[in-house]
Amino acid sequence: MPTHGSLTKAGKVRSATPKLERRPKTAPIPKSGNRKKFIKRFILERKSGQNWLNV
Repeated sequence: MPTHGSLTKAGKVRSATPKLERRPKTAPIPKSGNRKKFIKRFILERKSGQNWLNV
């Protein structure tokens, strides 16, 4: 199976890219998550399990 370029150039861009520090993770606001649950359960009346089905 032919390749799209020589294997001697593999990984060239990744090794040349500067290493960045990871950004600190921020937790989502609990109020927004609870609002989504409320909408899903009471307004849309979805059952537990496969929520994309309106059964």
